[in-house]
This record gives sequence, C-alpha cells and structure tokens, in this order.
Amino acid sequence: MPLPLILARSKTSVLPTKTLQVNGFVCKDPMAVNADDFFKAAKLDQPRDTTKSKVGSNVTLINVMQLPGLNTLGISLARIDYAPLGQNPPHTHPRATEILTVLEGTLYVGFVTSNQADRSNKLFAKVLNKGDVFVFPQGLIHFQFNPVHDKPTVALAALSSQNPGAITIANAVFGSKPPISDDVLAKAFQVQKGTIDWLQAQFWENNHY
Repeated sequence: MPLPLILARSKTSVLPTKTLQVNGFVCKDPMAVNADDFFKAAKLDQPRDTTKSKVGSNVTLINVMQLPGLNTLGISLARIDYAPLGQNPPHTHPRATEILTVLEGTLYVGFVTSNQADRSNKLFAKVLNKGDVFVFPQGLIHFQFNPVHDKPTVALAALSSQNPGAITIANAVFGSKPPISDDVLAKAFQVQKGTIDWLQAQFWENNHY
C-alpha cells in the first residue's frame, strides 16, 4: 500500500471511517489528518531514569499509541537505557522482529531458538559495542544486559510492527493476575511449590514505561 491507511481513503470511500480498525486502532478520518499525527517531540536524545527500575533499564517505546500516523505502516521505535549492570530481561515481541543498535556503551545480548527437533533450544549471543547491530527474530525470547559496572548503555531498537507488544517472561509466568496454579508451575519448572510461591510473591514490574 503506497500510503498509510490513515490517508488512503477518499471522501467517497464505502468504508465506515468511524468503525474501521487496524490492529485494534481506529483509522482516522482522512479529512481530519494533519502533520501532528506524524510527529512527536519524544526527546529521544535525552537520558531516561533507570533508578526506579528493579532490573536497571528503561524502555521508551514510540508506537502507534504515541504516534497515530504509524497505523498500518508496520514500524515502531524504542530507546533503551541501561544502568550499569542493568538489563532488559528475557521477553518476546509477538508481532515484531527487532533490530537493535548500540549508541553508547556495551551490551551482552542474545535470543533462544524455538523448540528444535532434537528438543534443544539454542542460544545465539554476542557482546555488542558502540555502533554494533543485532537482530532478534519475531516471537523468540531475547534479552540485553549491560555487563559494565560503572557506565550506562544506550541502544536504539527498530521493530517491524506499529504495535509490537512485549511479553516479559518472568512477569507473565510468576506475576499473572490471578496467579497460575503453583501445582502447574512447580511441575513445569521441576521445583518445589514453596519456590514457586516465593517467586509469585515478588513484585514483577514493567520496565516498558
């Protein structure tokens, strides 16, 4: 489609502009579209606060919820700030592949393959320095970790969806509301139920502000 759907329909379109949705977002009446739909003063050049995060990172996502003009275009962007020894913990993007570039600092990154025929899950990991690029395929569990004790790291990620979604593994498994039965999780992880109860009692926070 040469133009985003936000602009593509004419006055004579038979599509009901007030009800048509793409990925859950209503397409704006093309006669009401203006430059602000494609602009956001996001200040992505400025550092984010990582001190409030238990995992030591802060993800600033620019997706269709912040920038309406992205609707139907299949892209989004994120700035990720990592404190010294901070991480973006294991998570997946169910609707997007991610390509990440380190702007400052160092990162240890990786992703794990889906279940293989030999019942293995292979880890692909690298240490990235300033200017390096790494790709995380859609839907696979991946992570980033700043291994440096005294310097923060900053990265910029592009994602192949206007609404990529994020499922942080620990949050989803141990922090669901209501919680998953500890009988289920104890057997799945091959540990005692007391261990599961302790994990479920922790505060699992979202670093995607």
